[in-house]
Amino acid sequence: MADHGSKRSGGPLIIIGGGEDREGERVILREVARHLNGGKLVLATVASHQPEGYFETYQKAFADLGIEDLVELYVNDRAETLDPEKLRLFDGAAGVFFSGGDQLRISSQIGDTPVEQRVREIHERGGVIAGTSAGASMMSETMLVKGTSGESYKIGDLHMAPGLGLVRDVIIDQHFAERGRFGRLFGAVAHNPRELGIGIDEDTALVLQDSRFEVIGNGCVYVADGAGVTHSNIAEARPERALSMYDIRLHVLSAGDSFDLAKRRPAVVLDVTVSHAIEAHAAG
Repeated sequence: MADHGSKRSGGPLIIIGGGEDREGERVILREVARHLNGGKLVLATVASHQPEGYFETYQKAFADLGIEDLVELYVNDRAETLDPEKLRLFDGAAGVFFSGGDQLRISSQIGDTPVEQRVREIHERGGVIAGTSAGASMMSETMLVKGTSGESYKIGDLHMAPGLGLVRDVIIDQHFAERGRFGRLFGAVAHNPRELGIGIDEDTALVLQDSRFEVIGNGCVYVADGAGVTHSNIAEARPERALSMYDIRLHVLSAGDSFDLAKRRPAVVLDVTVSHAIEAHAAG
């Protein structure tokens, strides 16, 4: 079997669906702090057009989780990614946290720049990279940028762009159940069935190490697998036509569940042939 969905070796990725608890139990931020182990965190507010207030909010949220060395990285444009003072912010950092906003701002402003290189260096030597909302979407190679929420997917209604590619062969969407984004995730998978579609609810995250992730938080993570799709009208239909797609497989995971991206299966269940046998029995 091909090694789909594997990520490069390095530290964990904590991919958050947005709206993470910052005042109560803070399960997700506590997990970020655990991996930092008291080390320095760079809060990258690059996704926001108006970043004021983000830093103070997270500074307060992390303060009594043992993270006191928190610095903010913001760039107005790509030219600032060459600024030595910006790059020095990464010195000695144990991790980077990307806040929400516009994921296209992250990829367009820091993609293929010295700032991205510093992020990758931290990751490759074992540091944690976390991202919430837009900071979650940019983790994948192919990034969902825009598409209608809360209704069936129309063939022409989807915009995708390259992300930073910290994890391969997946497309990540966020604020998932809250904004009714099933249609647009199915549309993304129809465009490229090789890639798993991952939808993450608010106050929910997946913690990815190597090719396996575990779900934490209060909601669900949805994995849409189009590898076995037998029909879709994505290539032939008019742009205003609704998507049709047969035999897509959907997994719904909650806190404590694990998923193996390389095997495209939940980590603790039987082989997919068992599922096929159950389907055959039900059909018979």
